[in-house]
Amino acid sequence: MSERATREETVDVVWSGSWVAERLGVALEGDGELQELLGLALRRNPKRAHLLVSNVLGKHVPQRPSVVHGAGFELGERVRALLGAQEARRAVVLGYAETATGLGHAVADGLRDAPYLHSTRRPVAGVEQAGGFEESHSHATSHLLLPEDRDLLASGGTGADASVLVLVDDEFSTGNTVLNTIRALHALHPRERYVIVALVDMRSAGDRDRLAVFAAEIGARVDLVTRSTGTVALPDGVLERGQALVAAQEAEQAGRAEGSAGAVEDADSAPVTRVDLDWPAGVPDGGRHGFTPAHRAALEAALPAMADRIAAALGDAAGPAPRHVLVLGFEELMYAPLRLGTALEAALGADAEVRYSTTTRSPVLAVDDPGYAIRTRLVFPAHDDPADGPGDRYAYNVAGAGFDAVVAVVDSTADTPELHAPDGLLARLAEHTGHVLLAVLPSYVPATAAPTGVPGTPTPAPERQEPAVLPEPLRGPDFSSYAPEDVGWLLQDLSDTELEAPTEEREEAIQSGGAHYAESLPVEYQPSAEYQALFTAALEASAARIARAVGTVTETVLAERGPRPVLVSLARAGTPVGVLMRRWAQHRHGLDLPHYAISIVRGRGIDATALRWLAAHHDPADVVFVDGWTGKGAITRELAAAITEFEASGGPAGFDPEISVLADPGGCVRTYGTREDFLIPSACLNSTVSGLISRTVLRADLVGPDDFHGGKFYRELADSDVSGLFLDTIAARFDEVAGQVEAAAKELLAADRAPTWEGWAAVERISEEYGIHDVNLVKPGVGETTRVLLRRVPWKILAKRGAGADLEHIRLLAEQRGVPVEEVDDLPYSCVGLIHPRFTRGATGADGKAVQGA
Repeated sequence: MSERATREETVDVVWSGSWVAERLGVALEGDGELQELLGLALRRNPKRAHLLVSNVLGKHVPQRPSVVHGAGFELGERVRALLGAQEARRAVVLGYAETATGLGHAVADGLRDAPYLHSTRRPVAGVEQAGGFEESHSHATSHLLLPEDRDLLASGGTGADASVLVLVDDEFSTGNTVLNTIRALHALHPRERYVIVALVDMRSAGDRDRLAVFAAEIGARVDLVTRSTGTVALPDGVLERGQALVAAQEAEQAGRAEGSAGAVEDADSAPVTRVDLDWPAGVPDGGRHGFTPAHRAALEAALPAMADRIAAALGDAAGPAPRHVLVLGFEELMYAPLRLGTALEAALGADAEVRYSTTTRSPVLAVDDPGYAIRTRLVFPAHDDPADGPGDRYAYNVAGAGFDAVVAVVDSTADTPELHAPDGLLARLAEHTGHVLLAVLPSYVPATAAPTGVPGTPTPAPERQEPAVLPEPLRGPDFSSYAPEDVGWLLQDLSDTELEAPTEEREEAIQSGGAHYAESLPVEYQPSAEYQALFTAALEASAARIARAVGTVTETVLAERGPRPVLVSLARAGTPVGVLMRRWAQHRHGLDLPHYAISIVRGRGIDATALRWLAAHHDPADVVFVDGWTGKGAITRELAAAITEFEASGGPAGFDPEISVLADPGGCVRTYGTREDFLIPSACLNSTVSGLISRTVLRADLVGPDDFHGGKFYRELADSDVSGLFLDTIAARFDEVAGQVEAAAKELLAADRAPTWEGWAAVERISEEYGIHDVNLVKPGVGETTRVLLRRVPWKILAKRGAGADLEHIRLLAEQRGVPVEEVDDLPYSCVGLIHPRFTRGATGADGKAVQGA
């Protein structure tokens, strides 16, 4: 298809980005075609409120199938011309789920002889993972690579030397996703050349330079082929104004919906007809497990007959023959519906207009205005038993578009009762069209997973393939106030479960043996104005000191565990530190390190399901466990024992149980930023400095054997949240301390850093000296003492004589709770918190404060 014809399909009288541009001042700057290719919409996202909406991708905007396929095919032809016919035959094309699965396949068509694979978010039982990577800015971030032929990524399945790898995405915005992919795959299969393909290149000058540096670093040639180039101009404050605009629009739409509830009688739903396509045997439904030139030839031969069956089914509908038809694909299943659409265009000819789009996981605000790219939105429940659990799915610009008929195309794994439910996709479509056709493709199962051992054995709907039991990480803004790329929480969301109990009740139950501390949560402490001011002052005073420690521990990790460690923080005290380490690596080295938060519970061990998830997505040897600080070293020992037990029970081996911490006053670890016991302001507060996430929960009635441990997201505390302030204040000092970090890291790497366990010895001595006889009730260090005052029933505080500003918040909390502070000598920590021994509620006064001398 000519470029002119394509433009005629995409141009509008009103630019579909004008609504956002006028309200937020966002501008697309680039070549003349850019506004024809892209519109703008809004979404809830802490990093980027605007969304670039493609007019030729077939995801959010229904478009002629020939235009969508032609856009990718022409890019593939350009890649073929760039490589030459001989080199093009050795290329492998990799597309990104979910948005670019169809685009990547069309690019492979343009190369003619190239095999194709796309990443997937759907684990497939029995299929071994060949790799994976993270897409930090996506709604769902983790990508799996599941080729049927394990040699495909290395040599295109030919067994020859490593081939050219062609990576295809719809939009090249920062380059982070592509760099993550190349870095991961280059480590497995080094090659001399990569080609990156995208519809639009919207990178900044800095991102362009970063790609050049990266290519030189790995010693490979990296070419770029795009249809259009430009940038997005964003005025100051656009994120905040965008978030406010989204909130206002959602509130307005909710009000209109409430006001109109019950005002319109239910109309008769359109009929739903199942059409048998007679899909060619052995041809995959897409590129999830690989798609070869032989598959392509078989599909091309079968397309006309399948299109004729669809056309006949449309003609059998009661009433006039439909003239405006939508072929609707399903999430990653983009290419097969697209090619059915191109064939249907040819079959119907001038008698009908055919359009194509797909459903999606991504939530976007809809505004019914011609200057806005997403005019309408259909919402329905997921219908393919997704591994990350149930959730809403969306179809955009379908309602109100005047389609006479919709052909919904799904695979057999997704042909479930949820699809046919009263609130399911088919019912929602039937509300907005005269006829719904359902075409179900057999879900392709590789030979390694097929029960018959026959490649391509379909998974019938009644006995469909069950997804893997491993859940997916939670991310902000749906879970936590951290940005989605900052951390993936390997937790399950228990936000709607009542878990809080008064501190005194919890303490009595814990000490009597009636309950474990992880089975409930303390009531979230809400600081007084005086205490909040103390936190702010402490943060400003200690920011440079913390930045030095962050830089030092990160540089040590990169030197000893590089080149690309996977940071896994111990929730929740380790999480802010993990985020800061990730930011240091990105700021100083341009590294986009994966970061997750995992639960570990004293006496119960680490979350084994989370470890299995990590092993399925990353090399366990790359995992670096991160915590905020050490006290007496109990968690250090807990982790080592838990990893040993995990491997002994058959779990994947290779995890290094060593913890990297910001501060190691207890002398318990080898990798640390400092061994001084000083105030880390994140210890001063609870969830409001940790992304609004609770301490983790492990209770048998809530957490099953294949579940992540639990946690709560305290959305209601958003007005008190200082998580971002904490991170930004420290990160702002990175450049200032860079020289000191370089010297400190060099010194540490050359030093003897063997753990001394000095802290443990001190705790045992204090436990006996004060008649406690339980080291678990002795909490050494500023951080642990703060926790005692915030979460437990404190007995007394031991403060090192002469300790100054680092203990101001300790003294204030102790005064507020009526807890004595005892000045002592010969303390290896700045302070130690003692939990009330032999606690019962009778050991406190009527106001809940500890009785003096009890």
